[in-house]
Amino acid sequence: MSLTNDEIEYIRNELLNSTRPLIFFDDDPDGLSSFLLFYRFKTESKGIVVKSSPEVSAEYAKKVEEYQPDIVFILDKPMLSQDFIDECKGKKIIWLDHHAPQKRHGVKYFNPRIHDDADNRPTSYWAYRIVEQDLWIAMAGIVGDWALPKDVSDKFKEEYPELLSKDIVNPQDALFNSDIGKISKMFSFLQKGKTTEVLKAIKILTRVESPQELFEHTTPRASLLYKKYKQMDDAYQSLLNSVDTTDKKIILFTYEESKMSFTADLSNELLYRYPNRVIIIGREKNDEMKLSMRASNFILPPMVQKALDGVEGYGGGHDHACGGCVKKKDFPKFIEQLKAQM
Repeated sequence: MSLTNDEIEYIRNELLNSTRPLIFFDDDPDGLSSFLLFYRFKTESKGIVVKSSPEVSAEYAKKVEEYQPDIVFILDKPMLSQDFIDECKGKKIIWLDHHAPQKRHGVKYFNPRIHDDADNRPTSYWAYRIVEQDLWIAMAGIVGDWALPKDVSDKFKEEYPELLSKDIVNPQDALFNSDIGKISKMFSFLQKGKTTEVLKAIKILTRVESPQELFEHTTPRASLLYKKYKQMDDAYQSLLNSVDTTDKKIILFTYEESKMSFTADLSNELLYRYPNRVIIIGREKNDEMKLSMRASNFILPPMVQKALDGVEGYGGGHDHACGGCVKKKDFPKFIEQLKAQM
């Protein structure tokens, strides 16, 4: 174990004893699952999905000022602005994450990689260890982050054999060849589109009672969620089918702002289909390219940093899965410098 029992118990008690918690979370299956786990454990919670950036920036301090929580939780966000912390004016902040460790003042920071840098089990895994309920929600987030920790996956296979076969031992197979993987995909797609629609979908998700209800859409609320998911999936499949995969080393695909943001979803599925290629997906928005990069055979973060030399932008993440953003004018240079390292 990387987070200690004392750390897990501390977070659990802080959540349990809070009266008005405010939770910021990332807009991927891992972040959403983490929030759902916390919310269903403490229904007085209020959630705010952070969609615009990997960082919880100072502008989000306004939400804290407006809501006046007794505690703030940050879940699955790799970056937290010191200005945000300072502007919260002494509010207790607990930050739970599993990306590269950061140093900030005035926040209780919990990250398994502080104890063991090789342990990047998803935030939803630790959220489940904290609340000890709703295993199916946790697994949707865990699988969505390309992980399959043996302790929780073995338990899940016993409780939900119809959602995850005992024969599946690799996270990528769990994500793309199981029903829990389909639920993870739903968690991702339900966070696409207009913010009002996303918040509505998340609110409904907090009330779904079982994976069967969601997967088989046996209730009106689940049918509503499935309808939104199907609309997003149709748009996704259209993009996926338009990707040129003829290059045997790299798959580079870009699309315009008018389309939904499917960069992470596309890069994940393309890496699964073409595990020996480098995958770069870019979405053009406001003169920038929002990027999702995947590679099985390369350690991406140092390559991305070198490719950013002389380029206006940022990037980073896990060894084989990175995100980033560069100015559109610098995008060709970034790609050229990334290719040069291959």
